[in-house]
Amino acid sequence: MIKAAIFDMDGLLIDSEPMWTEAARTSMQKVNFELTEALKLQTTGLSIKLFLDFCHQLQPWNTPSFEELEAEILEKAHRDILANAEAMPGAVKLVKELKATGLKLAVASASHMELIEGVLNRLDIIDYFDTWHSGELEEFTKPHPAVYLTTAKKLGVLPEECIAFEDSHAGLRAAHAAGMVTISVPAMEVFEDPKFDMAHYKINSLEKFILSEMSGVPQSAIEN
Repeated sequence: MIKAAIFDMDGLLIDSEPMWTEAARTSMQKVNFELTEALKLQTTGLSIKLFLDFCHQLQPWNTPSFEELEAEILEKAHRDILANAEAMPGAVKLVKELKATGLKLAVASASHMELIEGVLNRLDIIDYFDTWHSGELEEFTKPHPAVYLTTAKKLGVLPEECIAFEDSHAGLRAAHAAGMVTISVPAMEVFEDPKFDMAHYKINSLEKFILSEMSGVPQSAIEN
């Protein structure tokens, strides 16, 4: 029985991925690293630490340090997101509808706690959520399942009693490894990528999600 719904945040609840990309692209110019469209798609959903590690393995640099670049990316992205980012289509409506059914709601994000809280306040939906949790507080963040397992624990439910909404493959892997019912909402440019087929459901927008259609659907089922 489903008792809770857990949402990723960036690119799922709020249209913040372009702002993360621009912040990263600008900062990485300092080490002469070009963030291409292909690399952007490969690193979507990763924490800044994992993103920088991924880039460093491709093209090592000495200065600025990882810590300096991380702080710069976070400062610019947080500022732009909290000032300008808007809700993804259907996000606010779905949050309200699921809460009305009696489900517990949470956010499990790779972003920092202060950004999660800021985004929920910006979208005026913070009161609909029972809790939120950041992968930054875990030893390992997405695609490791820790952030989802801790979030379920904070909600007081079992992982298998949760549905998890994710737009990135890293996040989908995390929710899948946690044993949750997974709903993948990939960006249009990667929607047909078979790596998202591990999800119980695949939809192109939160506007397409219908809770009543989930019952009894096997993991291999894909809704296009």
